[in-house]
Amino acid sequence: MTKIIATHDGKFHADDVCAVAAIALLIDGPIEVIRTRDMVLINKADFVVDVGGVFDADKQRFDHHQEGGAGVRENGIPYAAFGLVWKTHGESLCGNSVVARIIDKDMVASLDASDNGVGVFSTDFKDVNMYGLDNVVNAFVSNWKEDDRNMDVAFAELVKFVKALLAREIMRVRAKMEAKEFVEKAYEEAEDKRIIVLDGQYPSRDFLSKHPEPLYFIRPRTNDGKWSVETVRDDSRSFINRKDFPATWSAKRDGEFAEISGVADAVFCHKNLFLAVADSKEGAIKLAKIAVEA
Repeated sequence: MTKIIATHDGKFHADDVCAVAAIALLIDGPIEVIRTRDMVLINKADFVVDVGGVFDADKQRFDHHQEGGAGVRENGIPYAAFGLVWKTHGESLCGNSVVARIIDKDMVASLDASDNGVGVFSTDFKDVNMYGLDNVVNAFVSNWKEDDRNMDVAFAELVKFVKALLAREIMRVRAKMEAKEFVEKAYEEAEDKRIIVLDGQYPSRDFLSKHPEPLYFIRPRTNDGKWSVETVRDDSRSFINRKDFPATWSAKRDGEFAEISGVADAVFCHKNLFLAVADSKEGAIKLAKIAVEA
C-alpha cells in the first residue's frame, strides 16, 4: 500500500526535505508526499515531519516546533525533524549504529542546528560564507520574482536528490568503516610506523591520526597505476600536516622532481606539500623515507 508522508506547505528548508527523503529511503514501496497544514490530512498520514506539534517515534510523528522542542543531543544541538527521523530510523537505514552516528555527526546534526538557529561553524574569513546543503535547498525556494513557481514540484525534485545523496553517504561511510581493519593492520605490521604502506585505496587519514607516529601513508592510485604518498593530519578538518614534504619539492614534476628528490620515478609533488606521486610503490616508499629524514 502507498505510504503517505505529510509535511508543511509553503516555503521549505533542508530540514523537511531531508526528513522526507530519509523516510522515502526507508520505505520499500510506493509513497505519496502531501504538503499541507490541514490537520485532518496530517492526522491521516502514515508519517508526519516538521508539522503537527508532536514528536512520537512510535506513531511516526517528527515535529520539533512544540513548546520545549523535541530534545537535544549530548553535545547540546537540539533536534529538528531530520534529526528526529534519523534518531528513530538511522540505524535501520545504515544497518549499523556506528555508521548512523557518524552520519549524524557529519551531516544531520549541522542541518538540525541550522534549522534551530544554532551556529556551529566559525571562519577566519569574515567575508566568506559557508555553503552547505541548506544553501542548496534554499536555492530552489521561490524568490520574490517567482510567484508562479510550483513549490511542490521543486520540493519533490529535492527529495529525489537528497534520497540519492543519503544513499551515497550511507554507502561511503560503510565503506570507510570496512577499510578501518585494513588500515589498522597496515599500521600494526609497519616496521617504521612513521610510514604506513597500504595495498588499497582505503580512506586513511582519520584512522591514522589517532596514532602518534604516522607522518605519511602510501597507497596505489586506481586511475593511473601510480603510487601516492600523502601526509597525515591531526585534525581531519584542518589542512595542517604533521610533517610537510620538503619545501624544494613544491609543484615539481617529472624530470625536475626526480632530480630534486633523487627518486628516479618521482612524477609530481603538490604545491602545498601534502601529496607526492611516483610511478612505483618502491619509488613512493623512497620519497616517504627521504621526507621523514628531511
